[in-house]
Amino acid sequence: MSHTQAIVVPRISTFPGHEAKARMILRWLTERRIVEALPTTCGRGVGGMGYAIGSGARSVVLHPERLPFGEAINGLEVVTKRCIYTPTRDFAEEAGCRECRREIGEALFESLDEWMPAQTDTFICPECGHEDDINGFLFIPACGFSNLGFIFNGWGEAVFSQSFLDEFAARLGFKVAIVVAQA
Repeated sequence: MSHTQAIVVPRISTFPGHEAKARMILRWLTERRIVEALPTTCGRGVGGMGYAIGSGARSVVLHPERLPFGEAINGLEVVTKRCIYTPTRDFAEEAGCRECRREIGEALFESLDEWMPAQTDTFICPECGHEDDINGFLFIPACGFSNLGFIFNGWGEAVFSQSFLDEFAARLGFKVAIVVAQA
C-alpha cells in the first residue's frame, strides 16, 4: 500500500483563526464520513494520533482502490502550527516569481529562516522587487507554507478529485496547495 501523504495547505502563511477553522473542516470531513470523528493511533506525527479513514473517502478521490483501508497508518493529521510542506520526491527546490517569471528558488528557500519563526509572511523577488505572501510564488511541484495543514496519510496515490479540492478551498476561504510527500 502507498505510504505517500496528500497534504492540503491553504495558500496563506498566517491563517486567521486557524484553530477554529481546523475544527470546522474536521467536522465537515466527519459529517461526510471521509474520516472518523474520534482520533486513534492511525497517524505518523508526534504521538501517532490521527482521524482514521472513513467510508466516504472513496467519494473524494479518483483512485479509491489506492486508499489505505486496512493499513495501520491511514489517518488525517491536522496541523495548527507554522510548517513548511514540500514534496520529498523529485523536489528540485525551484521557485518562480509570478511577476517577472524568473527562477528565484535559491533566494526564496534561504528566506525560510525568517519565515519559519514568523518574522515575515512575505518574500520579495530579488529579480524584480515583487512582494507577496510566500505562497504567492510558483512552486513545481507544489509546496505549502502555513500555520494550518491537513495531512492525509497514505492517500497520495489515490489523488483527490478537483471537486473535493474546490469545496475544501471554498470552506477554507483560500486557494489550496496539494503537496504529495513520501512518508
